[in-house]
Amino acid sequence: MLRQLSLAIALAVGTVVAAPVLAQDAAPAAASQNQSPQQVVQQISDDLSKAIEGHQAELKNDKEKLIAVIDDTFLPHFDIDYASILVLGQHARAATPEQRNRFAKAFYNSITHRYAEGLLNYTRGRVKVLPFSGDLNKSRTVVRTQVMLDDGKSVSVDYAFRQSKSGDWKAYDVIIEGISYITNYRNQVDAEIKKNGGDGKGLDKLTADLEQKGSAAIDQLQKDGGATK
Repeated sequence: MLRQLSLAIALAVGTVVAAPVLAQDAAPAAASQNQSPQQVVQQISDDLSKAIEGHQAELKNDKEKLIAVIDDTFLPHFDIDYASILVLGQHARAATPEQRNRFAKAFYNSITHRYAEGLLNYTRGRVKVLPFSGDLNKSRTVVRTQVMLDDGKSVSVDYAFRQSKSGDWKAYDVIIEGISYITNYRNQVDAEIKKNGGDGKGLDKLTADLEQKGSAAIDQLQKDGGATK
């Protein structure tokens, strides 16, 4: 998906899906309960620059530490339970809680490893948070940003937020140049599950592939689904 925009994708990677168990381990920062969606995006950008700048060589040689940076930076600010349901779409209703949790963890790990190295190019000022217009909608509020690429061009990256029951704002989708990350992968996951026998059997097969093949399984999903790279 939009391979030439790997930095923008890397910035979005935490929004796709993650295991609920990871969500429980990643407690939101206390300040986030009082932050607007726009402030949340700005904090992610600031925290990312602090974690990446000056540490590129170290993180390049230690991918697990790079993955930890992604977890620490993104997970507190994303509604990953909701995102995982959106990715599964109609198949979420037929899946057991165990199947949903297993799929979510495998998918999150695959996506993270696929795009993690794109973050090594991140520097302060790469993301410009645009002025917010309109009213806050508890179900869907969009924060618009511009991400600067290496060639000097910019790409639109929009974050969709909703307000949690505790009152803090969490993102659940990222739209890169008009392409919803959630919708893009939902279409591919749907096709793969149906190809492999439908809800239960197909979901188990896809999950096993993600667990065994990791980022290679994500690449195959994109190839089979005809996604733009």
